[in-house]
Amino acid sequence: MVRRSRTRPRGTTAPPEIAVLRGAIWLAALDATIGAEIQKTRPCVIVSPPEMHEFLRTVTVAPMATGSHPAPYRIPLRFRGKDGLILLDQMRTLDKQRLVRRLGAVTESTLRLTLAVLREMFEE
Repeated sequence: MVRRSRTRPRGTTAPPEIAVLRGAIWLAALDATIGAEIQKTRPCVIVSPPEMHEFLRTVTVAPMATGSHPAPYRIPLRFRGKDGLILLDQMRTLDKQRLVRRLGAVTESTLRLTLAVLREMFEE
C-alpha cells in the first residue's frame, strides 16, 4: 500500500491507498506528453510485477487503444465490447496517483501473451 500526497494529476479520483495487480486494467491519466507519446486519460494494463507494487509508488503500464495499427509488439484484445490493442511499444512507468479507477482485467491468456512478447522484446 502507498500513501498518496495531496497533489494529483487533474481528473484523478483514485482513493489514497490502492492495491494494484499485474493484468489489471486501470484508467490512467497519461498527460503531459511530448512528441509521439500516447496521451489522454485511457485504459492501461498493469505489466509490472506485484513484488514491485508493495515497495514502490510507481507501476509500469501499457496503454490500450482502439484506433492503432496491429504490429508484432501490440497485443489484440476485446474489452467492454470493443476490439483494441495493448501498445507494448508505448509502455510507461507512472506514479500510482495517475491511476484514476480500476476498470477490470485482461484474460489469463492475454496476460500470458503480453508477458511472452515483453520477454521477446527485451531479449538479446
